[in-house]
Amino acid sequence: MKAQRVYMVGIGGIGMSALAQFLHAQGREVSGSDREESPTTMLLKQREIVVEIGDGSVPDECELLIYSDAVPESNAVRMMAQEKGIPQLSYFEALGEVSKSARTIAVAGTHGKTTTTGMLAKILHYCEKQPTAIIGSIVRDFDSNFLPGDDKLFVVEACEYRDHLLKLSPKILVITNIELDHTDYFPDLEALLDTFKKAVERVPEDGIIVTNPYDPNIAKVLTNAKAPIIDYTTQSVPKLNLIGEFNRHNAMAAKAAARAAFPHLDEGFTDKALLEFRGSWRRFEYKGETPAGASVYDDYAHHPTAISKTIEAAREAHPEKKIVVAFHPHLYSRTKSFLEDFAHALALADRCVIAPIYAAREALDPSISNGVLAEKVEAAHGHARALDSFDEIRDELLKVEDDSLIITMGAGDIYKVAEQIVGE
Repeated sequence: MKAQRVYMVGIGGIGMSALAQFLHAQGREVSGSDREESPTTMLLKQREIVVEIGDGSVPDECELLIYSDAVPESNAVRMMAQEKGIPQLSYFEALGEVSKSARTIAVAGTHGKTTTTGMLAKILHYCEKQPTAIIGSIVRDFDSNFLPGDDKLFVVEACEYRDHLLKLSPKILVITNIELDHTDYFPDLEALLDTFKKAVERVPEDGIIVTNPYDPNIAKVLTNAKAPIIDYTTQSVPKLNLIGEFNRHNAMAAKAAARAAFPHLDEGFTDKALLEFRGSWRRFEYKGETPAGASVYDDYAHHPTAISKTIEAAREAHPEKKIVVAFHPHLYSRTKSFLEDFAHALALADRCVIAPIYAAREALDPSISNGVLAEKVEAAHGHARALDSFDEIRDELLKVEDDSLIITMGAGDIYKVAEQIVGE
């Protein structure tokens, strides 16, 4: 990428903000805009990157505009750039450009890719391999979603949505697991598997694929692999600070990927890095206690499997507590496609409150709502209430007693409620 003056629309997005930090660290002039203030926009301002809140405007000297997937072609700033003849790249197109000449390790999969990417970056950083890492959350070990390092070694989180994974050229591809998601783009599991199959086939013969080859869905995408395959499930890992068997699998994948990249890594160092890994923002993140004494955690889980695993892990770690979930459904299409699965997952909690659906990039679908989901949870022998606002949810959670553990959960901005109820 030759452009030295870059403007980023949707700069507060978790990937966009990491890329902004990378471009800024390279000495490029970076600025951008986002709809609202967030932890990532505040982080960027701390890094002295100019962020406009609300409608931004493209500087006259801008040489390239990078946009988030959440920003449509009809966006005023994108249209302004088009009128000025300024080239535009999507986030993953830009990430592919800046990483294509590097030795890239891409971490993909339906679940666990953020934690695995963070663990892998921590291992390689701890072992003094100087990785540059772009991660899908703010990692506590780095206090950022970006780790500056050698431009020749990239660790990146890769998303399958809209085939973004195929914009990257990894030498090492990690696949944590595969399960149907993003049903607004993938009509069925076969379509999703086809994207992963293409990604596998793009890894060269002298590359490596790190995965669980015995997983039925993953086995289907490995049939035409040119690169050798490493089974991450054979790795031994130490006891982690993070809860859940799923995080042990994330650690196995991270350790296998690190040792695939650097076969002579000292196992004592890799295990110590994992042992010390402190997790990341919105991954069963402890927020504090309510005035009534209930423990409060926040988690990004927004797929039925992730919800189930998180509730089960919380119950295993805190068997003496009642589990209360405040869930923020993400997308009408996902809620509708997995309605029964969401119901059974949320029924695992002792009770839950459900916020209105976070529409994100989608138009209103009146056939699905938080009320419909709450009814399904009740039908699955759970206990659920649909509430109309975060204010109502906040007030309801403040009534929860000290024998309970509260988890605010979802890919939207439900985390703000967690911050409010521990700040009372």
